[in-house]
Amino acid sequence: MTFLQKLSSAWTTNNSLLCVGLDPDVNRFPAELAGQPDAIYAFCKAIVDATANLTCSFKPQIAYFAALRAEDQLEAICRYIKTTYPAIPIVLDAKRGDIGATAEQYAREAFERYDADAVTVNPYMGFDSVAPYLEWKDRGAIVLCRTSNAGGSDLQFLDVGGKPLYQHVAQLVADKWNTNGQCALVVGATFPNEIAQVRALIGDMPLLIPGVGAQGGDVESTVRAGRTANGTGMMINSSRAILYAKPVADESYAQAARRVALETRDAINRFR
Repeated sequence: MTFLQKLSSAWTTNNSLLCVGLDPDVNRFPAELAGQPDAIYAFCKAIVDATANLTCSFKPQIAYFAALRAEDQLEAICRYIKTTYPAIPIVLDAKRGDIGATAEQYAREAFERYDADAVTVNPYMGFDSVAPYLEWKDRGAIVLCRTSNAGGSDLQFLDVGGKPLYQHVAQLVADKWNTNGQCALVVGATFPNEIAQVRALIGDMPLLIPGVGAQGGDVESTVRAGRTANGTGMMINSSRAILYAKPVADESYAQAARRVALETRDAINRFR
């Protein structure tokens, strides 16, 4: 099954466009994990178990693991998801971008070492830096387009032939790079007008949409701007708002995460 087939199935099976980001910050972990050598894995496993039937994808952010020399725990959580929840795609958030020979190694890292179903990539070195990922025809390449950070406008709004650069990227990926039907684009929830413009350019290509939750993206505006005709087409990511949800009453951190994930999924579904 390809990445896009798996994603489409998860949209339907879990009735969800929610992507749960795995950004493990040990400084925000619950006290019971303090001093535990595999605390990152234990934390992520609890979140995965609590939210697996509410999500269309999991998105581990590689920097949070690598900075703590915890790549082995990233491998372990990816294996756990693949074994326990094989129908849920893994999007490795790595934002790789380098020359072709190096990109080949990054592709192996994402798709062999971590067995990710898709990886985020940077298009600004051109097609030859993205092509190695496309050689893995059952995997996805999710290309940065209009990112959720304010500074993205420094480059993404540069005029290129009468249109902003991010629109040029969207059209380039849709018209020329997506030959195997395995591409998606990153467009931030903080810019719903740009989501709508990208959707108009790319048809039904999936969008990975960060920025809902801690970054303040509006759910209704995001869904109305980015949904396809059948009410899908998006992986709307929330990370910190779910991972570090404040427990109420006798909730554990995992139960709190599930409660917020359920609320977020249902809020998204109201506008589909």
